[in-house]
Amino acid sequence: MWMRNILANPRFPLYIVSKGRWDSRLTSNFLECTNVDYYIVIEEQEYKQYSSVIDKRKVLVLDKQYQRDYNPCDKLGDTKSKGPGPARNFAWDHSIQNGFGWHWVMDDNIRRFYRLNKNIIKVMGDGTNFYCMEDFVLRYENIAMAGPNYEMFVPRKYKVPPFILNTRIYSCNLIRNDMLFRWRGRYNEDTDLSLRMLKAGWCTVQFNVFLQGKVPNQTLKGGNTKEFYDKEGTLPKSQMQARMHPDVSKLVWKFNRWHHHVDYRPFKENKLIRKKDAIIPKGTNDYGMVLKRKTT
Repeated sequence: MWMRNILANPRFPLYIVSKGRWDSRLTSNFLECTNVDYYIVIEEQEYKQYSSVIDKRKVLVLDKQYQRDYNPCDKLGDTKSKGPGPARNFAWDHSIQNGFGWHWVMDDNIRRFYRLNKNIIKVMGDGTNFYCMEDFVLRYENIAMAGPNYEMFVPRKYKVPPFILNTRIYSCNLIRNDMLFRWRGRYNEDTDLSLRMLKAGWCTVQFNVFLQGKVPNQTLKGGNTKEFYDKEGTLPKSQMQARMHPDVSKLVWKFNRWHHHVDYRPFKENKLIRKKDAIIPKGTNDYGMVLKRKTT
């Protein structure tokens, strides 16, 4: 089955941050198939490859100054890749320069986006999922960041709430542009940004009603897989997280490798503040989404 509504698409710009994946283009391909407009941020040396398979108007070349100015939160400098953080900061500023109050920034290895309804997951056929999540955050004064949960983390036989407050937002981030924060860190920049926002008293929203089908890390060539994970494993990234946020993070060994564990319980006191002029209609609003069988 296929979720489709030809009327709704995101009101804020979408940016894909990509490196070495012009041949796979998972996120890009899905957005193309669902007629959702986007930009893709790439490094200059890969412009020829990306622009040969993606409309040149969508391809943004990362300003190298963002790489020079980026804080990797370690002492390794330019001896290895600084990760996707510089490109994410570039996208943030690009959206501000174009007059937007929010922006989406996402990884390049997301196969699909979904709607979860009555414990049944259906593939989206357009950008209504983005529009709905935008609609939600705009009702509140103090949401800094939001995004869909991973489809793999929502088993269909378990009851889950439509959203979870004040946890990490990974891989597909809707960010409020007037935040004073910016991306930093060579690893785990999603977790770090989420924690800094939460520690400052803001709220984050992780949606279960809308999901992303992201390919697990280290399983798709390109990105930072070869330099980070193939060479050094998960220990350095987990150590960095525990070092940057020792009050809520610790290093743990599970599933035969190192991980970081973050305790988000201290942020339960961060409560949503609804805007005084927010209008929330009664009843169910499907935003025009209907179920259709996929025919192609």
